[in-house]
Amino acid sequence: MTKASNDRQFRPVAVPDVDLGGFWGKWQDAVCNSTAETLLDRCVEAGMLKAIDVNQPSPGVVIPIQPWGGTTQMFWDSDLGKSIETIAYSLYRRPNPKLEARADEIIDMYERMQDKDGYLNAWFQRVEPSRRWTNLRDHHELYCAGHLMEAAVAYYQATGKRKLLDIMCRYADYMIKVFGHGQGQIPGYCGHEEIELALVKLARVTGEKKYLDLSKFFIDERGTEPHFFTAEAVRDGRSLSDYHQKTYEYGQAHQPVREQKKVVGHAVRAMYLYSGMADIATEYRDDSLTAALETLWDDLTTKQMYITGGIGPAASNEGFTDYYDLPNATAYAETCASVGLVFWASRMLGRGPDRRYADIMEQALYNGALPGLSTDGKTFFYDNPLESAGKHHRWKWHHCPCCPPNIARLVTSIGSYMYAVADDEIAVHLYGESTARLKLANGTQVELEQTTNYPWDGAVAFSTRMKNPAVFALSLRIPDWAEGASLSVNGTMLDLGANIRDGYARIDRQWADGDRVALHLPLSLRPQYANPKVRQDAGRVALMRGPLVYCVETTDNGEDLNAIVLPRALPAAETVVLKDLNDAVAVDLKVEREETSNWGTPLYRQAPAERRVATARFVPYHLWDNRAPGEMLVWVQSGK
Repeated sequence: MTKASNDRQFRPVAVPDVDLGGFWGKWQDAVCNSTAETLLDRCVEAGMLKAIDVNQPSPGVVIPIQPWGGTTQMFWDSDLGKSIETIAYSLYRRPNPKLEARADEIIDMYERMQDKDGYLNAWFQRVEPSRRWTNLRDHHELYCAGHLMEAAVAYYQATGKRKLLDIMCRYADYMIKVFGHGQGQIPGYCGHEEIELALVKLARVTGEKKYLDLSKFFIDERGTEPHFFTAEAVRDGRSLSDYHQKTYEYGQAHQPVREQKKVVGHAVRAMYLYSGMADIATEYRDDSLTAALETLWDDLTTKQMYITGGIGPAASNEGFTDYYDLPNATAYAETCASVGLVFWASRMLGRGPDRRYADIMEQALYNGALPGLSTDGKTFFYDNPLESAGKHHRWKWHHCPCCPPNIARLVTSIGSYMYAVADDEIAVHLYGESTARLKLANGTQVELEQTTNYPWDGAVAFSTRMKNPAVFALSLRIPDWAEGASLSVNGTMLDLGANIRDGYARIDRQWADGDRVALHLPLSLRPQYANPKVRQDAGRVALMRGPLVYCVETTDNGEDLNAIVLPRALPAAETVVLKDLNDAVAVDLKVEREETSNWGTPLYRQAPAERRVATARFVPYHLWDNRAPGEMLVWVQSGK
């Protein structure tokens, strides 16, 4: 028998090691067919290639300077980085020589632009070269570097080409000289976290521990006193009081990370920081980081998260406000923030499978992040309200185009979030039609084929392909919602209760070629009620089926969706497959509906609206606004 401890080290499998079909295969095809090229085309239209082409004059300031003293043009390296990462993963699924050549051309431009010392940043080489490393708080230098590093790892893994990887290794080697507590070094970190998790990826693909050490340095320094951002502002002659959001909480730099207990500030920055912390906790077996993250996790998921896995309700700071403040119509819930929550949740699984993280990862993936991409892969959501009067729609591009490549790179890399491996254990965190080629740290190689129509159907089957029998554990997540789940191995039923560990069914045995595991997860429709402290959801109910949040749209139900009243005892539901929505499963339910047509002219009256019996169609929230425009509602009235 293999050993199950609380101090395991699970690492995600490489994206090219997982082939996707079914649900996620369709979404990946949309990215391959449209999104990958669309991202690049729109980056070109914005002028991003001119910014990095040293054979052309510097474009200067293209996007105006903002009140915080910077411009979204400063982030262009990150947008190109995420686009290259998306292209990399799409090339693995579907070779596209033309698109690959375009990516190679961009990489060549970065190679020509890189300074001899390794520094690389379009803005601070081509627009403001005198301002290099002078305002880490606001100007995103390390953030941009991080996204280019992630792109480098992805492009190397998908194509085998090392050029961008070598470029970013040179940059990281330069950073090691620049940052630290030695004489002449900068004891600082970035205002927008990202470099932390990117350095871990770089370390894992190169085997260079020095990149882990630099990531750990950035994490350990954050929020310590004397405060770096204060000293930096003094040194740079900037006001100590006149800056964006007026608080270091905005970038989670108000306290050392191990002392932070409340999730605050900009939602994307927080998720990227916690992702880096979780990676470092895994690599260094750092219990102090893990303990801090567990506290922050509970703070977020019990007081500050939408049912969709959306986070950050406010547009003013693109982030968090007060506990239980979760407005629906004005929800910001940035796509990037839910993508970041998926990142964080997946990394919390680095020290061992645990359902409380994987369930939220799945919830945020399907309902918080995926709505950011249309089914044809051509349009995007930046913010994700849970209620719309019919005026909220996807857009083609944005002056701060962070979300389109973020959701695209997540969709195309989703296989690496489904599976993870340790010394003698394989964990399956997410379900979906796929084939994974897995190599355990002890050298055992297994091909695991997963056959399923999940999330539309709860039947999941696994079969093994291996040259020689081997002993290892296979851990399968049993979602908290899957009441009545069942599991069998080669036709023999297992006692789930006796094999559950932290919400995973752990099957520890000698495996052989052709072994078959059958898992059944009942997809019962279930009502969801919000904590009474969430005032915006008082007297309302939402519906979930499996991992999916459902909503109502004008397309199926006509206008005045707020008039729909769902009975407390759910009536029998009829499921309908919608061919125009990727064969999604819709749910038809008998409801009551308040009459609005015979109310009359008064705005107010003594008698409530009359009700009639009606049928309401609920569709998966991630698919809303893919058909005719109109109203949308997640939280409907709850009846008696």
